[in-house]
Amino acid sequence: QVSPGLRTPRLPVWLCSVSGRHGVLFSTDSQLLSNWKSERIFHLYFYSGQQEQTQTAHLTIDTHSHHWEEVQREDPCSQQKRYPALEMAIRTKWAGATVSWNGTDPFF
Repeated sequence: QVSPGLRTPRLPVWLCSVSGRHGVLFSTDSQLLSNWKSERIFHLYFYSGQQEQTQTAHLTIDTHSHHWEEVQREDPCSQQKRYPALEMAIRTKWAGATVSWNGTDPFF
């Protein structure tokens, strides 16, 4: 029998498989589970346990920023920017969100 804590987690946790590697994406904000208004700007943490990751990545997610529209207006002929696979995985839940790596070099 599965414990109630595993069926209904107190904090949001996602197990991820990104580019063939596994990791955990999580938040310390329980409001992300129950209050859609808390999805405006929030923090996520990612840890994969891979040798190249020396510390947990602290990401800031902004679901209402539209900076990509400004970039497209400035130079419509430029090549599209490539985003790390982890950012693209996050955007499967929050489409169009911007991800700030807060000083960590993006990986994956």
